[in-house]
Amino acid sequence: MFKIAVFDCKKYDIESLSKLQSDLFEFKYYEVRLTKDSVGLAFGCDGICVFVNDNVDKEVIDKLVKYGVKAIFLRCAGFNNVDVKYCFGKLHVFRVPAYSPYAVAEHAMALLLTSNRRIHKAYNRTREFNFSLEELTGMDLYGKTVGVIGTGKIGRIFIDICRGFRMKVIAYDPYPIKDSDIEYVSLDTLFENSDIISLHCPLTEETKQIVSKQSIAKMKKGVFIINTSRGGLIDSKALLEGIKERKVGAACLDVYDEEADIFYNDKSSHILDDDILRNLISMPNVIVTSHQAFLTHEALSNIADTTKENIEKFINDELNPTNEVCYHCGKQDQCSKNRNKKCF
Repeated sequence: MFKIAVFDCKKYDIESLSKLQSDLFEFKYYEVRLTKDSVGLAFGCDGICVFVNDNVDKEVIDKLVKYGVKAIFLRCAGFNNVDVKYCFGKLHVFRVPAYSPYAVAEHAMALLLTSNRRIHKAYNRTREFNFSLEELTGMDLYGKTVGVIGTGKIGRIFIDICRGFRMKVIAYDPYPIKDSDIEYVSLDTLFENSDIISLHCPLTEETKQIVSKQSIAKMKKGVFIINTSRGGLIDSKALLEGIKERKVGAACLDVYDEEADIFYNDKSSHILDDDILRNLISMPNVIVTSHQAFLTHEALSNIADTTKENIEKFINDELNPTNEVCYHCGKQDQCSKNRNKKCF
């Protein structure tokens, strides 16, 4: 029996994964994140299953190999938390490239609508029988320009949603989709002309802190910034300064660059040590959700099904498994080796 240690595992993960009946493998569930301190829990297992905030760096990889672990199965699309190049020749890595792009895109729009029309503030007021409309004025989304950074599946679905509101859409992507009806522009043009900017790109060396002090300076006064992708896309300190200076009109954040030890945990009885996050949350024009954009029944079901497929393909030693991450270039869809078999 192929044994798999599941890290950073919550109740909803167990509910979805436990439905995967198989004679080939079994799961061992752990609520703790995978770090150098918890990696020992993988001892005796053949594989591990990890999520966005698990840390699979060189030190962890060496220990996994020492324990006899053969494969890493991600329950997400992004793999910036895994040193995939160091894994080459040691551990195979699989991901879930598309679990529910609709879930994330819809959450991005939900954040925008909530922030713009002050729904969260109105809800809190009426719970206390305060029916004043003061300070609840929003803006029409109709006719506004939204800049979308990243036009993968999630970005394109978000574009479709925005078009439903009759918004003008411009986009930036280093790999534009050929023959599409998307209006691609340069990053500077997007920053300068967008009323709303939504991030839907992966975190890479090129996109790290794509929203910075310099890029914020190019943006319109009062710009709305939405991030449902990865926290590292934004320089949080620069964002906070932009809000204080009234340059940024609102921030809608489902992710945060230092979220690993905070998100998915109840911190309500603790003093939050992260000053930047604490200050961001205290701002009246900032909404923070704790990396929940993916969290729909459909997405959890798709994650579980694809994870099962990845595990079974690996166990059965199938050639060219669909969702194996390319270690040579670090990009699943632009492999430089044109391989037709496993990486090693």
